[in-house]
Amino acid sequence: MDELERIRARKMQELMRRKSQAAGRYMPDSPIEVTDNDFESLIQEYPLLVVDCWATWCGPCRMLAPVIDDLARDYAGRVVFGKLDVDENPRTAMNFGIMSVPTLLVIKDGKLVGQIVGAVPRDYIESKLREHM
Repeated sequence: MDELERIRARKMQELMRRKSQAAGRYMPDSPIEVTDNDFESLIQEYPLLVVDCWATWCGPCRMLAPVIDDLARDYAGRVVFGKLDVDENPRTAMNFGIMSVPTLLVIKDGKLVGQIVGAVPRDYIESKLREHM
């Protein structure tokens, strides 16, 4: 059942992306799924994107997940948050030299401008975001 929900969510995201391209930019209020296949297009689509590189087996990643969800909602319209499972998407993880999870990639205008490693407090993430807003 979980796999079916993931497929539905992925299809809905793709539908929303297509709709946003036709009617202006869509700025989601929850984290979007990021994959090796769509990483490059997403960093071009969103001016400020924070990608949470995580793994299902990672305890600190699970601790950080609700913080990322809250930040996505609170910063909707200004920052887009994405989630990249490093086990399912090794190419992107390798391209950025990710050796530890969780790692947050801060990407502005298609360029990596910051990296946050570890399950850090929300205040710390927000201070890093303010540097790029």
